[in-house]
Amino acid sequence: MRLLINLLVAIAIAVIVGLGSAWLVLDRERIFGAVTRGAWTAWPELGSPNADPYSRAELARSGALPLGDGEGIAFVADTDDSGAALTARCSYFINGQTPAARLWTLTVTDKNGNLFETPAHRSGFHAREILRREDGSFAIALAGDPQPGNWLPVTGSGPLRLTLRLYDTPLTSSGIGEATLPAIARRSCR
Repeated sequence: MRLLINLLVAIAIAVIVGLGSAWLVLDRERIFGAVTRGAWTAWPELGSPNADPYSRAELARSGALPLGDGEGIAFVADTDDSGAALTARCSYFINGQTPAARLWTLTVTDKNGNLFETPAHRSGFHAREILRREDGSFAIALAGDPQPGNWLPVTGSGPLRLTLRLYDTPLTSSGIGEATLPAIARRSCR
């Protein structure tokens, strides 16, 4: 009888630890296969058949649709270049160029991926509408107050996430490390 009780306790512990560790991994977004360049992180294998099982399970649970192989790649930034978390209380400059791509988009959302309701009705830019400098680079002001030039408005005071999607790009998972991505610099906070 004692052996049966010990066996049941061992099985219960194994089930709790197994399910708990799987839930913990799935609740932390994608943790395997990340490639980081400055403040930006991408998961190049996410939309391919080579995606790890935890990432596939997290995608199935969340319902997110990643860019597939050959469609492009998405980079996300939750921090600025100094490592400080992006927040709607602060203003930032996003400055530089994007890697080669037929089209790119840059959107700002909250941590859950929800777009902000702003008086300007703008939550992002794409490659064909941005004002550029003579050398092809750009500067985008991310702030709550109106700014001249390329301005992405934000509201509230919570955390932010920037997503840069490159469509039809020659970047491969091995070439991401050499890619030049825009810098994200904090200007001021309220």
